[in-house]
Amino acid sequence: MKGLLLRLSGLDADAESAVKVIGFFDRLITGRAGLDALVRSTSELAGCPVGLHAPGQGLLLCADAGGAVTAGPLPAKASVRALEGGVEVWIARQGAPAPLDDMLLERFAIAAAVLLEHSSVPLPELGDPALIELVLSDGAGTAERSRALHLLGIAATAPLRVLAATTEVPGRSVLLGTVRAVLTTEVLETAGRLGVGPALPAIDAARSWQAARTALRYTSDGEPVVWWERLGGLALLAEQVGLADIGALPDVRALDRLAAEPGMITMLDALCATGSVRKAAAALHRHHSTMPARLARAESVLGFELDSAGGRFRLHLALMLRRLRENAAD
Repeated sequence: MKGLLLRLSGLDADAESAVKVIGFFDRLITGRAGLDALVRSTSELAGCPVGLHAPGQGLLLCADAGGAVTAGPLPAKASVRALEGGVEVWIARQGAPAPLDDMLLERFAIAAAVLLEHSSVPLPELGDPALIELVLSDGAGTAERSRALHLLGIAATAPLRVLAATTEVPGRSVLLGTVRAVLTTEVLETAGRLGVGPALPAIDAARSWQAARTALRYTSDGEPVVWWERLGGLALLAEQVGLADIGALPDVRALDRLAAEPGMITMLDALCATGSVRKAAAALHRHHSTMPARLARAESVLGFELDSAGGRFRLHLALMLRRLRENAAD
């Protein structure tokens, strides 16, 4: 398709230009382009948003001037061409129509009809974990993920969270490696560790899944459930810092030495979570008088004081980095 993506606004309504538009779609058809490629290429040709709606297959595809294909509704002022089976293609140009908009819509409709027939490969049956795996795959196209969501009974634009769990959690799920991916609209209490991805349109579930896995890496015995939205800059840190770099940090190495002392890491986690010695003691169900000696021991190993906001921030960062390293296999 390289070299063939012509902006429709640059073509006149003459026979030569019409042949170019026809040839554009003929090449898509003969090359058996995927539906994502059809929508994306058509939007680049038109220079404006276009879309394809096939409710029987759960397809609600759109793209804006060659951008990424997403799931989106039919715009109110779009020009629409209906096909059999409730299928519709549309073009939504701002302002006056381009000279060849009618022809583009006609050839878009023809190409959609042909390619829909070519692409109607049967997917796994309803409830099959393979459907969930397809929904969460970065390598799957928007059309394939839309079909999988349709078979799961989930609208492509419906809000959905993905959880990354180390144990069984209620909801549609599939085991991916050592982590269970769960599709849900609500987060329930769990006995195991859980990373909670952001609520996104279901078609973007792969992004929520990656975020959930990042959140899972920040879990600990003291904080078994972590929400990605609450990580802030720590979410970016997980993608940028290597395990070897973490292990080489003096603060992390000091925590490794302290971890050999029972309950020390749990106490330091509680101090960072509560912000005070008394509250940390209460959270750990200990009398606050038992804390000073242990904190003094931690300070001697860490090499900095913990009774200031700066010291506790440094401790918290080291603790979170250590979690990233400890949970790297998740």
